[in-house]
Amino acid sequence: MKELTKAEEQVMQQLWKLGKTTVKNIIEQLDEPKPAYNTISTIVRILENKGFVDHEKVGKGYVYYSVISKETYKRSFMKRFMSNYFEDSFKDLVSFFAKEDKMDATEFEKLMDEVKDELIKEKK
Repeated sequence: MKELTKAEEQVMQQLWKLGKTTVKNIIEQLDEPKPAYNTISTIVRILENKGFVDHEKVGKGYVYYSVISKETYKRSFMKRFMSNYFEDSFKDLVSFFAKEDKMDATEFEKLMDEVKDELIKEKK
């Protein structure tokens, strides 16, 4: 799966949130200063070409929707991230964030308990 640029990801976040929607509705959800209609329209077409988005013709316009779920993209992104920055080591990832966020032992134990619980749920 291709990686999204920052602008593409911003548009995808809105598509995931809104479901089927128009370019105009996407723009309304974005922070000021609002990008031009043509800018967002171009990004949506790029996302279509990358296989992330599809559309339906409604009247004279188009309604766009995501064909890649947020979870699917997140999983792919995190796999690339882990591989590129942590050599696929969850231990190294957790260690990095524990050091960066100055996580104390109690917080770390709570995190590990949550991870264990999730792993147990996934195995069921």
